[in-house]
Amino acid sequence: MKYTELKNSIAAGAEKIYLLEGDDAYFRINGEEQIKSAFLEMQELNFTAFEGETLKGGAINSLVTALKNYPFMSPKRIVKISEFYPSESDYENYIKPLTEDFPPDSILIIVNCGGKKGVDLKRKRAVTYVDCNKSERDTVAKWVYITMRRAGVNISADASGAIADYCLCDMSRVSVEVKKLIDFKGEGEITLADVDELVFKDADYRIYELTGAAARRDYNKFCLIADELISKAGDEMYVLGGLFNYFKNCLMVYTSDKTNSELADMLKMKEYGVKKNREAAASFGQEKLTSIVDYLYECTSGVKCGRITPQSAFKLAQNYIFFS
Repeated sequence: MKYTELKNSIAAGAEKIYLLEGDDAYFRINGEEQIKSAFLEMQELNFTAFEGETLKGGAINSLVTALKNYPFMSPKRIVKISEFYPSESDYENYIKPLTEDFPPDSILIIVNCGGKKGVDLKRKRAVTYVDCNKSERDTVAKWVYITMRRAGVNISADASGAIADYCLCDMSRVSVEVKKLIDFKGEGEITLADVDELVFKDADYRIYELTGAAARRDYNKFCLIADELISKAGDEMYVLGGLFNYFKNCLMVYTSDKTNSELADMLKMKEYGVKKNREAAASFGQEKLTSIVDYLYECTSGVKCGRITPQSAFKLAQNYIFFS
């Protein structure tokens, strides 16, 4: 289920094993708190936490023992384990027998960032998987809008969407920025100008804006964003790397016969981002894209080999993109 469905699931009753997995820390943390708030009483006596790295082989028995302890004056006992990626053999020898005879008074919460080797827990029948990956832009913007209105602050759809964009849909950052804006305004209306002035734009978002300016041939906007990025990061190589990855991805999507969805999975991007890359790539053409990728690679290699300074490499790359 999606994180947004967890509240209704909890209202219907407790599951035996929850797997909160994904790259958004806000969803993981708040998902855990929702489960504990609904089912846990006297936390100091009925809650135990483990680190997954310490539970391998026979050590998993300590987890099993903790789950089989009876709760103290409470209907449920909750055991949490962080970053738990058991091997296939550990799952078959220790976890599977537990799931087949799971203590009725216990709940196991597994909280994982994901992406590490191990058995695919979310596909196991006994596990209730909660998708804690970053949400789509529209979902985040809707959350911003509703949260603002509940706090008595009006905000437009454009301003809500801008907050989602500037924070790259990272709910940990979005929640902090929304609270900051509510505290700033108190009541009234948050405008797009307020968002532009007060919400910190993620460096990766600025790279996105920079590459967008390159695709539109907007030289003035490109220079303004590049100067800001370099002054804050103090590193032309960071900007060069962002440009190289962008044009490399544009070339890949332009020459690939895979669908946007397939490319999104391959490149770890949103499908919308792949679509925009296809559009930008078409404006350049394959020959121009290939020459830009090759030239950016030469600039980066030149810096690493000591043949050219980062400052000169960036200026050469900038001129090549716009004036070659």
